[in-house]
Amino acid sequence: MEKHRAIPEGFMTVGNAAKKMGVTVRTLQYYDKEGLLSPSEKSEGGRRLYTDKDLVVLHQILSLKSLGFSLEEIKQHLISLETPTDVANALTEQAGKIRREIERLNASLKAIEQLKSEVLQMQKVNFKKYADIIVNLQMSNEYYFLIKKFDDDTLDHIRDRFDKDSGLDFINRFNHLCNDILKLQKENVSPESEKCQQLTKAYWDLIVEFTNGDMSMLPKLLKIGDFENTTNEWEKKQAIINEYLTPALGIYFSKIGANPFGEEQQ
Repeated sequence: MEKHRAIPEGFMTVGNAAKKMGVTVRTLQYYDKEGLLSPSEKSEGGRRLYTDKDLVVLHQILSLKSLGFSLEEIKQHLISLETPTDVANALTEQAGKIRREIERLNASLKAIEQLKSEVLQMQKVNFKKYADIIVNLQMSNEYYFLIKKFDDDTLDHIRDRFDKDSGLDFINRFNHLCNDILKLQKENVSPESEKCQQLTKAYWDLIVEFTNGDMSMLPKLLKIGDFENTTNEWEKKQAIINEYLTPALGIYFSKIGANPFGEEQQ
């Protein structure tokens, strides 16, 4: 009874806070140590004391963590909860993240349902490709849908060239470059401009990096890169970039005196 009387009104112990939010006491101690969520008060005996507001902050942390954010990223995304507007902003941001996660999960569900239909129609299951798709779904890799477009030789090439980390690093660099190119397209920057040609060279360098210099892969990549009549937002963006870069690549190859597609087209 003395311990209960020692807890001021409006506060709760670390054990009670952990129980209410379904986490362990050790988790709250760790968040305190990392400067992510410190208790509002400490009792005279040094016990951590939490408030309902602390529980709301903890809910922010747990929501962001469930979406794959690191602790450092969570620190940057935590929103102040001093006013009703602050709370509304926090809820809006959380709702947006949850909505995007729902969209990703719906896309994953659609891919699995389609994969199920394909498996039932095939005489033989391609477990290699099946495993690639499942692994990427487990990794929450939003580009898993591209795997279905690759033939077995291209998939073997990707497995030999990239592991999980290097593969994600490559796609991140590719997407960053594509965003820069898309910005030029929206600003109507000419394909002949120095800025566009610099990005065109960087784009081509990534293609060469991906193929490891094997130009025989180009026809396959061109086929995979046909994104007409697509409903996928990433593919829609790529279709715009491809249309913008086609003349820019022609100018770039003319300047360097090369025609990487010539031999394949003959």
